[in-house]
Formats: sequence, structure tokens, C-alpha cells
Amino acid sequence: MRVKVACVGGGPAGLYLSILLKRQDPSHDVTVHERDPEGLTYGWGVTYWQGLLDKLRACDPESADAIEKHSVRWNEGVAHVRDLATRQPGDEGHGIGRHQLLELLAARARALGVRLEFESEISADDLPDADLVVAGDGVHSALRSRHAEDFGAALTPGRNRYVWLGTTKVFDSFTFAFVETAHGWIWCYGYPFSSERSTCVIECAPETLAGLGLDRASEADNLADLEKLFAHILDGHPLIGRAASDGGSPWLTFRTLTNRTWRRDRLVLLGDAAHTTHYSIGAGTTLALEDAIALAEALREVPDLPQALARYERERRSALLSPQSAARHSAQWYENLTRYIHLPPEQMFALLGQRHSPLLPYVPPQLYYRLDRAAGRLEALRRLKRWLGPRIARGAQARAASSRD
Repeated sequence: MRVKVACVGGGPAGLYLSILLKRQDPSHDVTVHERDPEGLTYGWGVTYWQGLLDKLRACDPESADAIEKHSVRWNEGVAHVRDLATRQPGDEGHGIGRHQLLELLAARARALGVRLEFESEISADDLPDADLVVAGDGVHSALRSRHAEDFGAALTPGRNRYVWLGTTKVFDSFTFAFVETAHGWIWCYGYPFSSERSTCVIECAPETLAGLGLDRASEADNLADLEKLFAHILDGHPLIGRAASDGGSPWLTFRTLTNRTWRRDRLVLLGDAAHTTHYSIGAGTTLALEDAIALAEALREVPDLPQALARYERERRSALLSPQSAARHSAQWYENLTRYIHLPPEQMFALLGQRHSPLLPYVPPQLYYRLDRAAGRLEALRRLKRWLGPRIARGAQARAASSRD
């Protein structure tokens, strides 16, 4: 059945949904409306993991290959605490520039026949003439806000303040740096997204921000002060900012968005317009693309539009339970940093990796670390047993056969 779809918002989720719909049926009439000019985007790099790449390749190998080709990889994490550092291996991570990702998805969408209309502002009171309107216009979605009571939108602010920056320092791994000041701790998450740039997210408690004067400083002074604080990981490279459009402070408070429902008649929410997860788990873009995959599958497999939208929402709500819990506990870990920061670096880094655990806030940190280490050794022994079992059995069988001969 041919359908007409209008995607409002030219971010990764809207573009990828348009790609999937045209691949499923080239007769679908799909338009992406983006209010900004083409090539104008915010943000620096986005992260993702192998699991997402596998899903993208199953859905559209061409765009997956292009994304992988333009991504950088790392398989280690390093944590700097004061003048100490510890490095540990981890799962392979991928980084790609947000501008690069959007460029690749836009090119693929155009090649499939999707109409991309930039500088196209859609009024919440005058929706496009389409069978389905997809609100992929972000956490500040005008379409969702217009019907906020129907969607039951709720925004819950976090405690800490953060700023999203770039740098010409190309980190060789996912890098954490924790710096103690006279006004409390301030820290950085850094990761590469190209051969020339990395992302730096810098976070601190509000009293630290105020004590350092960063909430009142100009952007230039902010960057200069932060470059001094993190000089030991920047190696002389500058930080690159993005001035707030209203001239205010670039420091933000993360807000967790939830909605009672994701659909209203022919309007459905996608990505950050439907939900947000704290940036410290690096899953925002992944979850948005997975939304697009689930919505495209529901529209393909369920001919009735209301039932298809209901299935999409039901499946994604269920899938989001685990990452939303992880994000909530991750944010709380950083908000309670002083509980962990005085541990030896290798222990602090280990608990940093366990920050998604709902048990961690309730168990003394050193006890949790010892229990986690013990559990890891037990799991290693179980893996060794599973590996040795078949080999011992085959050896016994071979010896028995030899004796019979």
C-alpha cells in the first residue's frame, strides 16, 4: 500500500526512516522537512557500537558501509584522576562526525528518491498533507509541544551542568579526565570522531561552575579556563566552542524527556522528540536510529496505521527500559562523584564502568569492587570450564577408541 509520509526534522532518525521506507516500497511518497539550511548542524561527534552497525547493515548495507568507512574506532578507555592515569581494554567503540553522518544519510535518501526540503519550517497548527507525520524535531519538538497535554510530555532536569565542545586533539581512546579544583571536581569525556577532531563534553556540579566563574564568563574566557584545567590531556590543542544562539551561557542542564504516549492521530514521535537518555551512556543517536528501524518495520508488517503505530510504541517502550535505567544510574553516578573519586584509580575506573548498576549506590564502593572482581573471576572460570569440557570429552573419546583398536 502506497503511503505519503512527512518527516519533520532532518536529523539521523528522520533521514534513516525515509531511507528505510523508500527501500521497502519505492512508490512511497516520502519528504523530509528540515528548518535549517543544508549543512548547518549542531554537535561534534556521535558514538555507536558494533551492535548498531550490525542492525544498520541488515536494514541498508549501502548506508552502513558508508558510515563505517567514515568512522574512527577505539577499543580502550583511559581515566586521568589528578596526576594518575589508568588504561583498560574495552569493547570496540565507533565515532563519526554528526555533520558527516547527516551528509551520508542525506545522500543515500536522495539516491532512493526521498525529497529533502531544507529551510522548511512546519507549523504545529498546519501539518503537512500526508498519511503520516513523523515528529523527529528533537527534544524541543514544536509538534509535540503544541499537543503536550495529549502526549503527556514531562521534562525532568538533572543536577549537573555540562558544555559540549570540540578539540583538534585526536584522542586514541575514550578518555575521562577528573580535575580537582578549590570549588570541587570538574571532568571531561573525550572521544575521537575523525582523523582531525574529537568531542569533549565537560561536566561539573552547579556550585563548582559558579565557584569557578564559568557560568558568568564569556565564551572565549570559558574556553581559555577549561584549556588550562585540562591541559594535561589536550597537549596544547585548543577547545572549540559553539556560542549559544541567544548569547547566554553555553552551559546546559540535561533534561530527561518522557511521554505518556508517542502518537496522536496521524502524528507520531521519533527519537529525542519521544525520549532522551543521559549523554554519559552515549546512546542517543543509536536509540533514535533504532526507533526508525522499528517504525519502518511496523509500517511494513501492519497494514492498519493506528495498529502499526501502537506496535511501534509498544516495542520501543519495552526496548528502552534497560538503556533508560542505565542512563539514570549513570547520571546519578556522576552527581555523586565524591563517593568514588578517592578510590585508587583502577578501582574508580572499574566502578565507572559499573555505573549503570542499580546496586552500586547502596553498596560501599570498595566492597562492590571486591565483589565485582570475585564475580569476574568466577565467570572466567565458568568460561574456561565451558571451553575445556568438549575438549576433555573429545580426548577421552579418542583414548577410548585407541584402546579398542
